[in-house]
Amino acid sequence: MTRTSKIGSPAGTAALAAVLALLSLASFLASPVWAADPIFPIGSRVGLVPPPGMVVSKNYLGFEDIDKDSAILLASQAAAAYPEIEKSLTAEMLKNQGITIDKREPMQFPFGVGLLISGKQTGDKKRYRKWLLAAQASDLTVLVNAQVPEQETAYPDDVMRAALASVVLRASVPDTEKLSLLPFTVGDLAGFHIQSVLPGRALVLIDNPDGAPSENYDARMFIAAFPGGPSESDDRAQFARLAFDQIVGIKEVQITMSEPLRLGGQSGFQTMAQAKDSRTNADIMVAQWLRFSGGAFMQMIGMAKAEAWTTALTRLRTIRDSIEPK
Repeated sequence: MTRTSKIGSPAGTAALAAVLALLSLASFLASPVWAADPIFPIGSRVGLVPPPGMVVSKNYLGFEDIDKDSAILLASQAAAAYPEIEKSLTAEMLKNQGITIDKREPMQFPFGVGLLISGKQTGDKKRYRKWLLAAQASDLTVLVNAQVPEQETAYPDDVMRAALASVVLRASVPDTEKLSLLPFTVGDLAGFHIQSVLPGRALVLIDNPDGAPSENYDARMFIAAFPGGPSESDDRAQFARLAFDQIVGIKEVQITMSEPLRLGGQSGFQTMAQAKDSRTNADIMVAQWLRFSGGAFMQMIGMAKAEAWTTALTRLRTIRDSIEPK
């Protein structure tokens, strides 16, 4: 004989609890708020929990599902940019970009407030569901741009909104991560700190402890890799002078040295000069090193206050000699 448990009995209560637990678990698993840690693309202070199926993009800062033509792009600007960006997110302005607004809603994040716009966009003869997020932190403005083909069912609206609601910031990007974005390695920073990185191209170093721009620094260095450059050694002196003339932030330049030299076993050219800082009018010294290799070249520019030049030049050369193309 089958025994039936009544709800009021101890057995019935246990059975009900088990059913409720299963229903709660099923509801959790069906929820778009999945249990996962936020992911930060390399070099980004902005991260989020991407929807299942999207991975970190190899082509831009963000996440993508190439097969489903779906993407989430991340960007940031200065904190002061937020008011103007928010003002620009009007129906009229977005209509000029082919975006029709369905909904505007405020968003609250641990780091500050934001505005989420959802709608549709027509582009490349396709219609997309579109999300634009702008959020303000104390030291930057977060920008997120997401899109999914209108008929794509893998990323429903609630799943995409949950991903955008998971946006977080980290205090800083590790130096090793920043340097990994460059087409060259720097073996020794010689006590300098990273001020900025242009992924795939350039690095700016400064001797301030926090890497923040300041008029009080003693020395700084710019390092960049470029395609092209003169193939003939006889053309390198003129090329070096033209490159030096393009250096910004200096005036009243007097060249003190201009000569070829070997750098890392490759042909190079060195130019040194006395100058003045365009902003502060302080006396400074400037060195440019060019390194040529196989249809490309590297430009390294070091500058320092004149009174600190002897010590700074030793440190700048240490950095220069530790640089290797990848």
